[in-house]
Amino acid sequence: MRIALFAADRVGRDIVSLFAERQLQPDLLVLDAADPLKLNTELQTMAKAKGVLLSDSLSSEETLNRIRALGLDLGILAWWPYLLKPSLISLSRSGFLNFHPSLLPYNRGKHPNFWSLVEGTPYGVTLHFITPQIDAGEIAYQRSIPTGWEDTAKTLHEKGKQTLVELFRDHFDEIVSGRIPRRAQDLSAGTFHLGKELEPASEIDLDKTYSGRSLLNLLRARTYPPHPGAWFSDDGETYEVRIEIRKRTR
Repeated sequence: MRIALFAADRVGRDIVSLFAERQLQPDLLVLDAADPLKLNTELQTMAKAKGVLLSDSLSSEETLNRIRALGLDLGILAWWPYLLKPSLISLSRSGFLNFHPSLLPYNRGKHPNFWSLVEGTPYGVTLHFITPQIDAGEIAYQRSIPTGWEDTAKTLHEKGKQTLVELFRDHFDEIVSGRIPRRAQDLSAGTFHLGKELEPASEIDLDKTYSGRSLLNLLRARTYPPHPGAWFSDDGETYEVRIEIRKRTR
């Protein structure tokens, strides 16, 4: 199997570490040129990949030709922050397996941890194949994550990242040998959200009647410090609100 590993964030580091533990070298390692967590040097050292590219080169014809020449069997997108163009997707024989922190087809698109709490949809993680349509490709593996009142957007995000690594680890041998199951999504049963929907959905209207459940869900869905919280406006001023919920002990 010729494998390209696109690795970013700490999830990407954990997947690179897993390859290293198994003494497997990706044929190509692709790293985020922005490198916000300053992990690229560590990732490159651990992976010992046969080739290394940066994200800002992926649109060039020279880079596409280089990838094409590898004859890739599989691409793995370990917390990859960018969409891939169809011209790149087509260069892998089996496609690209993506890490997505939602239980597809629920919460396709952006901010699945927020929408799962606000809309009460099931939470979990999915390894799926990508297509030009966002988060719509065939599902390979999934795992549900139980949630409770003490969960916030932050705890769900952290649980999702950890569970994705565990899910990949549990199916590592199948994945690197190309024995990956595929199951089509029923998109009519799921949900989809764009990034621009987050802020309007986070507004608390002081003149609106909410159930206690829906208001608490909104508040914890935007509790992820230091990111902004839910918000409301009054007398020309805007305020942010976060929440902490803890189970009482008897």
